[in-house]
Amino acid sequence: MSDGEDTTAPRCLVTGATGYIGGRLVPELLAAGHRVRCLARTPKKLRDYPWTSRAEVVQGDVTDAASVAAAMQGVDVAYYLVHALGTGPGFEETDRTGARIFAEQARAAGVRRIVYLGGLTPEGVPDEELSPHLRSRAEVGRILLDSGVPTTVLRAAVIIGSGSASFEMLRYLTERLPVMVTPSWVHTRIQPIAVRDVLRYLVGSARMPASVSRSFDIGGPDVITYREMMRRYAIVAGLPHRLILPVPMLTPRLSSHWIGLVTPVPRSIARPLAESLRYEVVCGEHDIAQHVPDGPGQPFTFGTALKLALRRVQDADVTTRWSSASLPGAPSDPLPTDPGWAGGSLYTDHRELTVDASPEALWRVIEGVGGDHGWYSFPLAWAVRGWLDRLAGGVGLRRGRRDAEHLRVGDSLDFWRVEEIEPGHLLRLRAEMRLPGLAWLEMYADRDPSGRARYRQRAVFHPRGLLGHVYWWSVSPFHAIVFGGMARNVTEAATGAPARRTPPRVRR
Repeated sequence: MSDGEDTTAPRCLVTGATGYIGGRLVPELLAAGHRVRCLARTPKKLRDYPWTSRAEVVQGDVTDAASVAAAMQGVDVAYYLVHALGTGPGFEETDRTGARIFAEQARAAGVRRIVYLGGLTPEGVPDEELSPHLRSRAEVGRILLDSGVPTTVLRAAVIIGSGSASFEMLRYLTERLPVMVTPSWVHTRIQPIAVRDVLRYLVGSARMPASVSRSFDIGGPDVITYREMMRRYAIVAGLPHRLILPVPMLTPRLSSHWIGLVTPVPRSIARPLAESLRYEVVCGEHDIAQHVPDGPGQPFTFGTALKLALRRVQDADVTTRWSSASLPGAPSDPLPTDPGWAGGSLYTDHRELTVDASPEALWRVIEGVGGDHGWYSFPLAWAVRGWLDRLAGGVGLRRGRRDAEHLRVGDSLDFWRVEEIEPGHLLRLRAEMRLPGLAWLEMYADRDPSGRARYRQRAVFHPRGLLGHVYWWSVSPFHAIVFGGMARNVTEAATGAPARRTPPRVRR
């Protein structure tokens, strides 16, 4: 227990803290004044979180009764947020075993409440006809409700937020295919919910009275088809109109293969999700509001949830968006522990070189790029790119720079804009050339243990639609020349060695 911790605050146990929901729930619980203990199979995955010092992290697995029993000691509210989806054909038995152990140990430890996030199942469909994914989630909910411990089961359909498997599937399908041949389930009605609302209901469930032990349907205000979800995603993401052609003979099995070809979502996850999309999943009630009241504008509409999920890219907050050393500022943003396929497509070119010079000398070269100094590589390539941009109606290289030696945030720099500058350390430029996506160039001056300068360079591209992917792969063969040459010549200039000839400034 850390100094100053409120020992009267409820203690919550969160399983699956390295997962999509769990990793976002912990800081919300801490902000609400709860004490938090996390049960994780690999605790080191949580070591870089800023909230780790305020939460207790213990090692264990929900299928190991001894570790669950130890984790339950002194706990008031236990969150069950694990699911064996994607682990193989025996995931239903794994889910069953984990839920039974969790229920038994919660009862034995005198836990006041269990909270579980499950899946919304269609009305009137027998369990044996449900997909294994939905059937397992429903069974886990029943096991926990039968535990003898007051239990809250929240049943959600598609959760809208970067990192959610369902949302990522929607993202990739819409972004990568301007024309889509789709299964008939694109006509299925769904009631999606924003991840922020899911977390609000999870946190609020901790304070439900002991007399409440039941399941609650949770969803946003919109009931729409998957086809409409893709259409609206394209609008919010600024993509051209998508042509969607449903094909009835595409079975869930075939469509999971199709999703695997088009998206990086693993087929072991895509298949059960695709099978679940056969069913109409619409809330039958909204009783949760009796215990966790909705505020103005809550729950969020589908459109608002989409805008929040895509906010980082649209706001160009690329470092927070994708850096493994940073954490997002909102639950709808990506987390470093999200799967590698979460967060949308992002292409990078990274270069790193040690410089036989001081970091100060290296920084002078970095801050002086562009304009008369040029871009330290393949002059013709930069000049041609500038001419092509002007032909397309862009700014080209004609803007130069405001000051020959110093930069500030907001400065134009040829066809870049200074988005961030940390004097002596970081220069981040955002491309303002005409591109089928968003692009950044980052240059860092660091110091290695021996005191020498270390130059790091990163080009980042977030494609927009299929054309964006085609663009990246069409220019990637030249990256070794352009970006590799730039890294070498910047470091040569910092050491005082003659750098290779740079492109002339294209004047107005």
